[in-house]
Amino acid sequence: LVANFAPSASAPVPMPPGLHAAGSRQGVARRFLRSGRRHQEAVKKFIVPIAVFVALGLLLAYAIEKMQSGEYSPRDIPSPLIGKPLPSFDLPDLENPAKRVTKSDLLGRVYLLNVWASWCVACREEHPLLIALAREKRVPIIGLNYKDERADGLRWLREMGNPYELSMADRDGRVGIDLGVYGVPETFLIDQAGVIRKKQIGPITEKAWKEKLLPMIEELSRQPPRATN
Repeated sequence: LVANFAPSASAPVPMPPGLHAAGSRQGVARRFLRSGRRHQEAVKKFIVPIAVFVALGLLLAYAIEKMQSGEYSPRDIPSPLIGKPLPSFDLPDLENPAKRVTKSDLLGRVYLLNVWASWCVACREEHPLLIALAREKRVPIIGLNYKDERADGLRWLREMGNPYELSMADRDGRVGIDLGVYGVPETFLIDQAGVIRKKQIGPITEKAWKEKLLPMIEELSRQPPRATN
């Protein structure tokens, strides 16, 4: 008789009512937590890109406002060479490769050192102004033909006009590297002692010429020559 009342191995063992209810509540809680985590992850994936986009938009708007007010220009990036002597060089003249040009050959006067190349698109934008400045003879312009083929550089000058008193051929770009050139055109204002006084990144504009370069050139030209280096 005892064996007849024993539960079979396959029959489910009834759970106490209280324990069954507790297990159900725990299962619901776990499902709720998993659902909450999935919801948080979805929100993060949605919100983070929007927050980054908004931050970039605000930064861009701030930069545009500063540029419009004249307080900031991307071309006014300071150079660590400002106030330091022009790096030494010994380069061939573009038109006459047998002639060498060194830093000492250019001492004793204020001049612009303009980095250019025939492959430079922005140089076409700048070139008419350089031609006009050369005609006015306000300041000598020395060219640094940067990473260019000699034939291409000469063709450019024939077709576009030559504003340079002379152009040096920096075919391998080593002098450009010494000057910290990372884009063409770039222009350096050099004083009588061969010291770099200003760096213009990108094409010289009428505004940059009248408001920044010309006043500095006039001031430097009035000053007595400093000791040469």
